[in-house]
Amino acid sequence: MLLFCASALNAQEGGYIAVHGHRGTRGTRPENTLPAFEEALRVGADVLELDMVVTKDNVVVISHEPCVTPERCLGFDGEKIKKQEPIRLLTLAEVKKYDCGSLPNPKFPRQILVRDTKIPTLQELFAMVAASKYPAAAKVKFNMETKIFPAQPQLAPAPAEFSKMVAEIIKKNGMQKRTIVQSFDVRTLREIKKIAPEIQTSQLTGEELVDIVPALKSAKADIWSPDYKWITADSIREAHASGIQVAPWTINTLEEWDIAIAAGVDAIITDYPADLINYLKAKKLR
Repeated sequence: MLLFCASALNAQEGGYIAVHGHRGTRGTRPENTLPAFEEALRVGADVLELDMVVTKDNVVVISHEPCVTPERCLGFDGEKIKKQEPIRLLTLAEVKKYDCGSLPNPKFPRQILVRDTKIPTLQELFAMVAASKYPAAAKVKFNMETKIFPAQPQLAPAPAEFSKMVAEIIKKNGMQKRTIVQSFDVRTLREIKKIAPEIQTSQLTGEELVDIVPALKSAKADIWSPDYKWITADSIREAHASGIQVAPWTINTLEEWDIAIAAGVDAIITDYPADLINYLKAKKLR
């Protein structure tokens, strides 16, 4: 199965729209944890979407924030954390002491907690998928964001170093053809293309771009991943005409899914992959 196999036209006429499980399945499990990714596999997500940061001892781990936060994690003995702890200043052993599955996220009341869940490494995710018995695991893809901040360089390795670390793990697991590296920061996208041109790259955007295609081409992007509020049928047609696929984020309601489908997207990033899969099946788009 191809990740993106529907043009704007055939997506609306009964083609296939891929489902990216945002941070696994953030709506129903603690985000960016192995239980969240396993649940996304169980429900049949096409792509596992995730975020990457790097520890003090240069291990790539999965976390949306570059810090261990009081909102998502408990401390070493189950105590409340008083402040954010930058992951780049912690060793992997220190990161693994936190429990990031026991605190409810008030934005997602359907989320089932999984107590004593640790922040996973990227290698642990690949190993879990390789060992999984769920049918989706055999072909699931990975859409992984480099969390890098030009104004806060202390929170991440330099772009070339970060990209090299990520590419080495992808290659070690033979996942070049099943991986997308995404970022708001074009520097890592360009570096990935230098190191491993077979890995797809995706430019994340959070606002309207006037000249979208030249910007995407400059970033060496194969995919455009905009905030869904900025997608239009015209902008998607323009991207498609240049061979660039479109996967907006993060869309969670029926009304918003309909807007994205009508606009001609290739994929949808959602916190509720099971719900979206069922909705697309009902519309004969899977």
